Amino acid sequence: MRQFDPIRRSTIAGTWYPADRETLVDEVDAHLAAAGVPPDLDAGGMDVSALIAPHAGLVYSGSVAAHAYRAVAGRTYEVVVVVGPSHFSLFDGVSIYPQGAFATPMGPVPIEEETAGRLLQDPVVVEYPRAHEREHSVEMQLPFLRRVLPDTPIVPLVMGNQTRETVLALAATLAEALAGHRVLLVASTDLSHYFDATRAAQLDAVVVEHVDRFDPNGLLDELERYPEHDRGRCVACGGGPAAAVMFAARSLGATRSRVVCRADSGDVSGDTSAVVGYLAAVIGTRTK
Repeated sequence: MRQFDPIRRSTIAGTWYPADRETLVDEVDAHLAAAGVPPDLDAGGMDVSALIAPHAGLVYSGSVAAHAYRAVAGRTYEVVVVVGPSHFSLFDGVSIYPQGAFATPMGPVPIEEETAGRLLQDPVVVEYPRAHEREHSVEMQLPFLRRVLPDTPIVPLVMGNQTRETVLALAATLAEALAGHRVLLVASTDLSHYFDATRAAQLDAVVVEHVDRFDPNGLLDELERYPEHDRGRCVACGGGPAAAVMFAARSLGATRSRVVCRADSGDVSGDTSAVVGYLAAVIGTRTK
């Protein structure tokens, strides 16, 4: 039976993002510097409680993710709970990495064990080490988190089968376990996969609309319009995590969602024949 290692080692450093610390810092900082912050989110215009960010290789989606992470730079949180989809393991529920740390070229990112323990009180949250072994959806958020919230621990969650029951159960347990705490929720997802850029833009516009309207029910309905094997391709590979985070953020008091960037891999590669779509969104409560 597999066990959780005290340090979860990276399987993508050197491929999906640079393994050299200085190179990685320079690339992440360049993306953050180039990302604009909308005026209504700047200077405390929103109390940010959740983000949606992509998880492709840094060269492809880093510029999009930076638009989300710029909105929380310099803010203070007790913990960041990152929810990503499983790309390699099929299982029911949501697998938590309950203790230890995630290794990165910028140093280890510690896991906040007290919060993890509260989440484990709900049966939807399980301990399934295999789900984390090769998974990149959580790990791709860490270089940005190390730059904008360098001292904040994380709780890593990987969602298995993205059923409505799992999405709603996770949303409920996040809301219950995190109430009264200063927490940032992060949903990790890419959008449509391998359509031409025109078709991808049409498909992605539906997700953008639901996120911008702060409509997690609509996003879940859109996922369920497709057979399970097509949902990640036609809607979003992390559609379940995104909906769960939106539901939980609303239960915790968020009132507004804002898509701050949408792009696709063809914007970087120049190949528009088969692209992957990305969005960045900021969720919270207007403060002025």
